[in-house]
Amino acid sequence: MDINKVDTRHGTFNREELSNGNTLPYTGVPFGMNYFAVQNQNDSNWFFDPTLPLFQGIRLTHQPSPWMGDYCKVLFSPITKEPKVSDLEINQSSYDIDDAIFKPHFMSMFLYRYRLRFSLVPSKRGAKFNLTNYSDDELGLIIQTENGAEVICDEFDNKLFIKLTHTVNKDKSILNFFLALDFGDINFDVFQFNSENKLSDSLSKGLTTTCKSLYIKFDTKMKDIEFSLGTSFISQELAIRNLETEVLNKNSDQLINDNESEWNELLNKIQVYDNNNQKVDDFNYYLYRIFLFPQTFYEIDKNESPIHFDIYNQIVKKGKYFTNIGFWDAYRTTFPLYSIILPDLYRDVLEGIQNFYESTTHLPKWLSPDERGLMPGTHVSAVIADAAVKGLIDEEQIKFFMNALIKEAEIESEDIHFGRRGVSDTKKYGYVSINEEGSVNQTLDNSYSDFSISQLAKLIGDKETQMLYREKSLNYRNLFDKDSGFFRGKDENGNFIEPFSPDDWSREYVEASPWVSSLAVFHNFADLITLFEGKDNFKNHLLDLANSEPTYTLSKDGKEYNEISELAINGFGQIGISNQPGFHLPYLYVYVGKPEYTQLIVRQICEQLFSSSIDGYPGDEDNGSLSGWYIFSTIGFYPVTPGTNQYVIGIPQFDKICLNLPNGNVFTIRTTNHKVQNQFIKNMKLNGEDYSRLYLTHDTILNGGDFHVDLSLLPNEKDYSENQLPYSLNTDNNGID
Repeated sequence: MDINKVDTRHGTFNREELSNGNTLPYTGVPFGMNYFAVQNQNDSNWFFDPTLPLFQGIRLTHQPSPWMGDYCKVLFSPITKEPKVSDLEINQSSYDIDDAIFKPHFMSMFLYRYRLRFSLVPSKRGAKFNLTNYSDDELGLIIQTENGAEVICDEFDNKLFIKLTHTVNKDKSILNFFLALDFGDINFDVFQFNSENKLSDSLSKGLTTTCKSLYIKFDTKMKDIEFSLGTSFISQELAIRNLETEVLNKNSDQLINDNESEWNELLNKIQVYDNNNQKVDDFNYYLYRIFLFPQTFYEIDKNESPIHFDIYNQIVKKGKYFTNIGFWDAYRTTFPLYSIILPDLYRDVLEGIQNFYESTTHLPKWLSPDERGLMPGTHVSAVIADAAVKGLIDEEQIKFFMNALIKEAEIESEDIHFGRRGVSDTKKYGYVSINEEGSVNQTLDNSYSDFSISQLAKLIGDKETQMLYREKSLNYRNLFDKDSGFFRGKDENGNFIEPFSPDDWSREYVEASPWVSSLAVFHNFADLITLFEGKDNFKNHLLDLANSEPTYTLSKDGKEYNEISELAINGFGQIGISNQPGFHLPYLYVYVGKPEYTQLIVRQICEQLFSSSIDGYPGDEDNGSLSGWYIFSTIGFYPVTPGTNQYVIGIPQFDKICLNLPNGNVFTIRTTNHKVQNQFIKNMKLNGEDYSRLYLTHDTILNGGDFHVDLSLLPNEKDYSENQLPYSLNTDNNGID
């Protein structure tokens, strides 16, 4: 796989009303502390349009999603000729879209107005800028911050220091962000823009000033300029250290080559081969996206030890830390994928989660950079349980996390940003009542978290805790309405809320209708089948899910949100693959012994709704989660139930797939009769032996070997025994090796 074949504009054609990925064209290194992206419109969150041939600047960004927004952002705008004002629209330039290079490891473009070419090469905590002037005017650089910054110009080292502050969390804590720019032996002067955005006084070297915008005027004789950047969330000293250790010790070509090698090392964790070269190239795009988040939030001190800034206690602490990640999104696909190909990164993130808990006495839900308190449940529980089941943490860590999860399950935080919601309701009624928004999702998600606790207890032999939370994990039953076949909201008196429609995106459900939310019993589909009074009834419900029109009503607030629009236009009935609650839906047909339905739907979704274009996603990409869905679905298996050792088999969509595993083994998936018309699996062999189970275990994959899949024009329908079906708590078939 080759990072040079990736264009970062993939999925960037978006607006608030409709998402084609809601991605940004990030240039950086994998899991970098900063990313860099072109800004060409003033919208603070949707600041890049790939069809708009305008350039306002390069934004140093920490935005994980437009729904979360940015922080500690800085805009660098190279120009020629002295500007009169700092206004973005006045100073913007057109650029050549076709000539521009938007790569993960390198970016470059030509600005028509200024007759200027710029390029940028990133590092994990810095970057190197190159400017080439083809005009007769002097080179310059405008630097803009959102809320102002302290600026110091060092006359001895020819450096410029900038310090931004960002206010986070309800306690109004301060996050500092330090930038150190090194101009080598280049002569330059620095000017401020005043409160009217007009160019004003020059900045005396050695003095400190506060302003929002700066203009750096370079020596008029300079036609080619290179300068370097280092950043830190901890101190100016560390910004200089990061500058020196990551950027100044390499020239641009060396940095590009190092970045290319780092990206390709990760891309080659999964290698795909196919007669259709475009499909192979497209796969690169999705792999690139899963290696962006979470972002690194720790740095390396002079003793070569990791340290990070504790936002909540306003001190520097030892240890690793990560941010810009929503666990509600990422537990479903990206972390299970990391468990296979990047277990060391997974362990590092868990260390960061433990450090977060020790700072806040809570486990994280949605970090950016602090806890945002978004989405129902505490799905970091599934991330923890999945790691534990797959042997990524030891017994002491399991005990630590289990106790932390139990605390979240039993004590509701007074701060709504932290922990589970509806704890008191659950203790009283066995469900979360409609007094809590998203009550149905809260109930189902809390049940799944209780299952995660039970899995942890099982691993360490704590039978009492295992059985207690196993029972609690069945609380979803208390909201099931057997007459309608949906999970429904109840008041505190145990009454279902009327009127009810399965099409209604009401306040009891989160980013979904009952169609999607009523199938979120990830750990126990065998029991859900029992609630439906048999596989035939459940199968018919799943058929209705696919074959119903994508109708919807909007009682919540009357607004058609992007997730609703995407469901309607994608053309897969009520299968809401555009958003996380619907990711598992195509795989549920396997649980009723109809894998051929899953094979057909998954392949059609991959072929019809995904591409490497600027509108290449059917919905929000969200921190790699939708890219992770595509990766799993095209290589042929999917983690329906994180916290177990199983992956449900779908259908591989390449001639050959190689998982190059960290332990040195290779798990190879080969297909025969792989033609566009052959949409079904005829038979499977594992290491030469017939394979009839509808799932693969984690250990099977890590042991390496050859998984051979023969495809056919028509499905090979057959009956399956219970032990051939994927994991359910009721059957407990190998949920933990």
